[in-house]
Amino acid sequence: MLFAPAKTQFSFTLQWTIATFSGFLVSLLFIEIGEKPDVGILQAVIGALAIAVAQSLILRHTSFASKWLFFTVVGWIAIAIMGLGVLGWIVPTTQFFPQRILMAAFYGAVGGFVIGLAQWLAIYQSVPLAWRWIFISPVSWAIAMSIGSAIGIILRQITQIFLGEVIGLAIAWLVVAILTGMNAYQLVNCQ
Repeated sequence: MLFAPAKTQFSFTLQWTIATFSGFLVSLLFIEIGEKPDVGILQAVIGALAIAVAQSLILRHTSFASKWLFFTVVGWIAIAIMGLGVLGWIVPTTQFFPQRILMAAFYGAVGGFVIGLAQWLAIYQSVPLAWRWIFISPVSWAIAMSIGSAIGIILRQITQIFLGEVIGLAIAWLVVAILTGMNAYQLVNCQ
């Protein structure tokens, strides 16, 4: 079995993190990391599907796994339509460190709110206190995007290679996977 049902918070969080991060890595086969205008709705759909399918494998024992997949994709499409860019696949254009961190936190919070709200639509009928996800998601994304953006700009300035930005985004995905995984465990076990 690809992912066995998790019995502890640690094992669930580990599975969620591996699935989410693997989904991000798979998405890189189809999406080129870029700046906001470079990454659009088609890339949002592709990236969201890669993430949502991987997460749905972890949630497959729940009553909302298929809804999670659908509404996760809807959330990322909404972010792209709003003009925020595709959260998790874009890098900020500014190289001024404080502004960059604030922008990453802001876009992470707004994008995380949209994704969290969309995913809440998938879980609200099945999960007591599901409304908390609407707040967990933006906080997780704001923290993760700030950390990833800081590491990305530092690596890019040290190496003078754009790959530093990609590593920063990968770290952001790793952080958001861990933070959301710790909280998603509660969703699965409250059902």
